Amino acid sequence: MTITNVKLPLNLNDLLRQRTVEGERIEYKAGWNPDAIIRTLCAFANDFENLGGGYVVIGQDCDASGQPVFPPVGLPDNQLDKIQRELLAHCQLIQPPYFPVLSIGVVEDRNLIVLQAPGGQTRPYKAPEAVTANKKTWRYYIRRYSSTVEAKGDTEQELLSLAAKVPFDDRFNQFARVDDLAKPLMQDFLQEVGSELVADAPGLSVEALARQMNVAGGPTESPWPKNVGLLFFNETPERFFPGVQIDVVWFPEGAGGDRFDEKIFKGPLARMTREALGYIQRNYLIETVIKHPDRAEATRIWNFPFAAIEEAVVNAVYHRSYEEREPIEVRISHEELVVVSYPGPDRSIKMEDLKAGRAVSRRYRNRRIGEFLKELDMTEGRSTGIPKILKEMAANGSPAPLFDTDDDRLSFVIRLPRHPMALASTPEVTPEVAPEVAPEAQKVVRALPTALSRQELQDALGLKDDEHFRKAYLLPALASGLIEMTLPDKPRSSKQRYRLTAAGRRWLALRPDGSSS
Repeated sequence: MTITNVKLPLNLNDLLRQRTVEGERIEYKAGWNPDAIIRTLCAFANDFENLGGGYVVIGQDCDASGQPVFPPVGLPDNQLDKIQRELLAHCQLIQPPYFPVLSIGVVEDRNLIVLQAPGGQTRPYKAPEAVTANKKTWRYYIRRYSSTVEAKGDTEQELLSLAAKVPFDDRFNQFARVDDLAKPLMQDFLQEVGSELVADAPGLSVEALARQMNVAGGPTESPWPKNVGLLFFNETPERFFPGVQIDVVWFPEGAGGDRFDEKIFKGPLARMTREALGYIQRNYLIETVIKHPDRAEATRIWNFPFAAIEEAVVNAVYHRSYEEREPIEVRISHEELVVVSYPGPDRSIKMEDLKAGRAVSRRYRNRRIGEFLKELDMTEGRSTGIPKILKEMAANGSPAPLFDTDDDRLSFVIRLPRHPMALASTPEVTPEVAPEVAPEAQKVVRALPTALSRQELQDALGLKDDEHFRKAYLLPALASGLIEMTLPDKPRSSKQRYRLTAAGRRWLALRPDGSSS
């Protein structure tokens, strides 16, 4: 086993400038301090909270608050090889041996070494208190906030109980092959998150790229994809994980009625989630405008605020079990929107805290899924989902959401009541409740008899300035929900086209004379 120089899937500058403060997943070291660094690598390998490990940045100093200082102190050129040799030797002292992914980068003309240390497959790990001591004493280490500490007492026993309990999403899937990972999907992900690895990806094999993204592993002669790789980077993940889908069900007569309409979303996890949310936003969210006789400003409310729905659905995608065959369900009626996922929250979350919206998980079920969702800015992954739902519902003036599970924690239910003054959601948009559309966006809608590329649409409107067209015309039209991208998960694709949504076609049909009202 060797430590290999590779480019990290995460852009180095993003790592330093966006994830600025030292915390559970990042530690800065001004210089090469082997004792402290090996202890921290051991802690990240143990991944006690199932957060996905972390990063050690060597050559980057920070202030008392944990903020990195720029320019960094850096590492001299003549020390880089020496540090790598010593690191390789010291990592073999970790029991069982553990080797991070090493990257050398340059920030403001200063050399840095970045060690990416994902959660290990064979925890628990222990490391020497001092790697250079003649007589070594091994200890178990974990991360507590921004510090590496020794696991003692009950904490040590809990860590030992995690032996061989690698989260399902981070396990190898021996019923699939590395070739089941789609390289174009991996490249699209790297492009979207702004990774340095995107430049090298075309010249790498599927296996080499998957190993660098930590979605495949195992011996060279018998590599295996990880479950998280198949969930995000296979076009039909339901082949490997039955029940990986989101069912959106509309009950026009209420949940107890005889009629319902159902639409099922499948595919790679991020795409499936975005498409389901886009469908809900276009078809079931209605804005009501209430005018007041005593003031010019009208009150605008939504039957269900989209940000709360987005958080509830992403929360279900993040925290559901992919070993179970039950899909995520979004049940919509005139009176409420309900998100159901299986199983329920971890038993470390008290029922009273859950119902009060104060749930804080001790340990995450899917550490790698959370990692990818955070890279895509779809979640913060810090138990902020439920507080954000509460905040968005309150900001819309809606009744408080309800969070519930059963005594056996078999399911988790999030109920979002309709705003009492909002018009009930319905698939048919009437002239009275049709959304107000800016004049520029109206022109875009009327220019789309068929799907058009951005340039074709801009030419059809006779506009020359690309940025003016994007800000004043295209973005407002997309925000109105009357048009959509044909490839929403690939916003920069050369094959991207724009087309009318069902709501856009209805809006246009109600205004055949070109009026805006």
